[in-house]
Amino acid sequence: MTPHDDLLLSIVIPVYNEEKNVADTVAGLQKALIGAAIPYELILANDNSTDGTAGILAGLAADDPCIRVVTRQPPRGFGRAVRSGLAAVRGDVVILCMADQSDSPDDVVAYYRKIQEGYDCVFGSRFMRGSKCSNYPRLKLVINRIVNKMLQVLFWTDCNDLTNSFKAYRTSVIRGLGPLVACHFNITIELSLSTLIRGHCIARMPISWQGRTWGSSNLHLSEMGRRYLSTLLKVWFEKRLILDDVIAESVNCRSEQALPPPGQVERRLLAIESRLEQLEKANPAAGR
Repeated sequence: MTPHDDLLLSIVIPVYNEEKNVADTVAGLQKALIGAAIPYELILANDNSTDGTAGILAGLAADDPCIRVVTRQPPRGFGRAVRSGLAAVRGDVVILCMADQSDSPDDVVAYYRKIQEGYDCVFGSRFMRGSKCSNYPRLKLVINRIVNKMLQVLFWTDCNDLTNSFKAYRTSVIRGLGPLVACHFNITIELSLSTLIRGHCIARMPISWQGRTWGSSNLHLSEMGRRYLSTLLKVWFEKRLILDDVIAESVNCRSEQALPPPGQVERRLLAIESRLEQLEKANPAAGR
């Protein structure tokens, strides 16, 4: 794919009580996307905010026809907000961004360019050469590195920031992962790991990340352990026991949507056939 192909970019932003952050987050994205001449839509998923966030989102949508607000009903949950936003996507490419200005608009543009090169997904990392990570709470940083190292070993991957939600996907990839079921921050690894086991073409790149300067994070480690473990086991057992069915279903789902650009169809079919062949050799009973 050439850099001149115009793919509509959908940016999904889950929002909960971000009245002092979300307007600046949106303004930064608008400036970067307009400057790079990238067609876009911003989907702001209001997750039952209790402050002045709803009014701010309404004002943003009134000022820019490329902004749509998805208003969720209880129960609240980061994963639920992400799923609601993804369901509203109309674009060819999806990027998940946080509403607290932690993710760089310049990295959003870089993600989009990588997808234009022909990749299915882009996994940014805050912990590789060239990346920048500021104001990360010490305890969360230590736990993050332990969890991500464990995921790397279990899923045999070079991707070392799988718990970060800031990633880019072709919309067809997202549709082929369903149904997504995680309700909280565990959706970050449900998306990442489900993408990995399906054998999609993933680019890795360093990113810049800045810890929030206003408000508090909604991620509470004490509440998330069991949810992360549940999601990890779900995807790991899919990988070990029914990966042939998972891949076949993903291929079927994507075939019902628009085909990839000319020149990529044969490459992807060969890659899929090769992957299925490897699975059948590794588990002869699966092909019977």
